[in-house]
Order: sequence, then structure tokens, then C-alpha cells
Amino acid sequence: MHLNHDPAAPASAEIRFEDFLAVDIRVGTVISAEDFPKARKPAFILTIDFGPVIGRKRSSAQITENYKLEDLPGLQVAAVVNFPPRQIGPMMSEVLTLGFPDEHGHVVLVSPGKDVPNGGRLF
Repeated sequence: MHLNHDPAAPASAEIRFEDFLAVDIRVGTVISAEDFPKARKPAFILTIDFGPVIGRKRSSAQITENYKLEDLPGLQVAAVVNFPPRQIGPMMSEVLTLGFPDEHGHVVLVSPGKDVPNGGRLF
């Protein structure tokens, strides 16, 4: 499946509310970020704390254009936590960290406007 990141693209096909509820999007705090030189495209490996129920998960994120490694720890981000893990080069990405494209098509992470408890589910 290919996602269209063009802001001028029409909306996707209509889905049922139950389909939306099946996607578990949670908030977590980045506890560490490291360079991922073995990725095909420039990326970082994020370790994100989703609280006591979900715990810590890792994610490969292609965010090198808009973020520095040292600025990521402490940042709260949104991620899909119920996709199957995906092999990205030598690492297993356990969650899909969410973002929007900036004017150049580079990822800007989704983050709540205020601090919220880790593990909170998007509704």
C-alpha cells in the first residue's frame, strides 16, 4: 500500500467508525534516540515509553531533516501500537511513529499540544 503525502490529494475512501477504532494510536515519550546508519533512507531509532501497560517500544523514524538526536528525548509523540512488528534493516520496528509532511515532504512528528499521560489513546 502506498500512501499519498501530497496535501492536494483528495481524501481517502470513506471508512466505518469501527475501522478507525481498530487502529490503536497511543502517546508516548521518547526516552532515547540513536542514529540508524544501516537504514536505506536516513533515519533514527527511537525508544518510546508508552506507560506501564504497553511499555517501551522501538521505532525507525525517517525524521533526520527536521530533528536532531539530542532534541528528541522527552518529546511526546503519537504512534500506532497494534501493527505487527516490521523488520527495518537490522532492527525490528515495533510501532509506527506518526507524522505529517512539511512543505518539502519531510516528516514532522505528531505530538500533543500539552503533556499528557503516556499510553493515552487517541480518540
